[in-house]
Amino acid sequence: MTSTPGTPRPSSLDPEIAARLKRSADGLLPAIAQQYDTGEVLMLGWMDDEALHRTLTTGRCTYWSRSRREYWVKGDTSGHFQWVRSVALDCDADTLLVKVDQVGAACHTGARTCFDADVLLKDGDSPAAPASDQ
Repeated sequence: MTSTPGTPRPSSLDPEIAARLKRSADGLLPAIAQQYDTGEVLMLGWMDDEALHRTLTTGRCTYWSRSRREYWVKGDTSGHFQWVRSVALDCDADTLLVKVDQVGAACHTGARTCFDADVLLKDGDSPAAPASDQ
């Protein structure tokens, strides 16, 4: 399904859930995918109401591609599936946390996570790191 910017996409999302969401101007919410058992942050994708509905009802992560303007299900082309374990809405109702069981790489580059390659500040190097107890 394709859509033009600003055109709402039809959705079967529960209206009570939809009413709670605070979407961006283009109708999307960031969705953080996290490995359910280790807490490893895997990737960030975007969901509209229908992608969230599909994620909640199929048990597989469905995202909205901003560049292709279409839905994509993680793993359909790569074989690197995300099996949904839980979905939570943050306190501002503008971000989703999707805990998944990731099979294979989460990143389109083939890496386990999208956050391994370009580390800007390493743990322990923070200028705000607490002083050690003496």
